[in-house]
Amino acid sequence: MHTITLSTQTRFQFLEITSEIQRIVQEVRLVSGLVCVYTLHTTAAITINENADPDVVHDMKLWIQKTIPQLQTGFRHGEGNSDSHIMASLVGTSETIIVEKGQLVLGTWQGIYFCEFDGPRTRKVHIKCMAG
Repeated sequence: MHTITLSTQTRFQFLEITSEIQRIVQEVRLVSGLVCVYTLHTTAAITINENADPDVVHDMKLWIQKTIPQLQTGFRHGEGNSDSHIMASLVGTSETIIVEKGQLVLGTWQGIYFCEFDGPRTRKVHIKCMAG
């Protein structure tokens, strides 16, 4: 297992980590198999989406924040980050990507993102490469 450490700068941020995942795939010489990208944090997530047009990430963040506002009456969690926990659960903590011929199998416009919902923080992402 490999681990990458990320530092987020704002409360709500998407960081593209595709090249770091590809670097690890090459480092372990995985030719064919799967790579699991996973975060242990309850207020962060991993997703795959378009990485060519930054407006896509902007629009995703806008929709998520409108749909799950930070200060919601009725939330009982004392830390004031219930919205972040909900966002992380909806987006998900991991993605599994096929690897073929030593390359991540992603669509032309796809990238892998770490999603920060309760930053700024220092976060860890775990990567498990499995031959198959």
